[in-house]
Amino acid sequence: MIDLTTLIAYIAVVLGFVFIPGPATLLTIARATSSGTRVGIATGAGIAAGDVFHTVMAMIGISAVVAASATLFSVIKYIGAGYLIYLGIRAIMEKTPANPAAGALAISAGKAFRQAVLTEVLNPKTALFFLAFLPQFVRPENGTVMLQMAALGVIFVVLGLFSTVVFAVSAGRLGTFLRRNPSVLRWQGKIVGGIYCALGVRLALQQR
Repeated sequence: MIDLTTLIAYIAVVLGFVFIPGPATLLTIARATSSGTRVGIATGAGIAAGDVFHTVMAMIGISAVVAASATLFSVIKYIGAGYLIYLGIRAIMEKTPANPAAGALAISAGKAFRQAVLTEVLNPKTALFFLAFLPQFVRPENGTVMLQMAALGVIFVVLGLFSTVVFAVSAGRLGTFLRRNPSVLRWQGKIVGGIYCALGVRLALQQR
């Protein structure tokens, strides 16, 4: 069982992490602005599912293997970067619908969820983050290490999902207003695509 002092400190640190704009926040905002609140929330849920995956990988030691292998790290990194750039180019190349109302849902919530899961899973930096971050709050005297890491991971996922929902709702409302303007609608795909491409390049350039 995690002691109260450690738990409070952990929650405070995690809240700082999840509410500071990062790649997950940018992806959520981009989707919510272009395709609505529901799609933004689905993107946040996909990111949370990816973080569950990384929590499990950290618990069973797979993330340590990625951390130890420069080749494996690079392979996963470039696959993830390529996927983000691919999504970005597709968004940039998509034709703007003639009817502005038709662009209200450029992508389904299910597809947004699946893309977000894959994007998060293919980010080796996230794997290394969980591997390095969670053990700092594990105390062997408090019980089973794996159970503590599982609890810490779940808390991170829940707080992260909460933050992305907040951003999705806010961005979704803004997007509804912006999509009423045809000129904004013509550029939203290019802006969203640009964000995805930029995140892909950022991931490709990252070091361990």
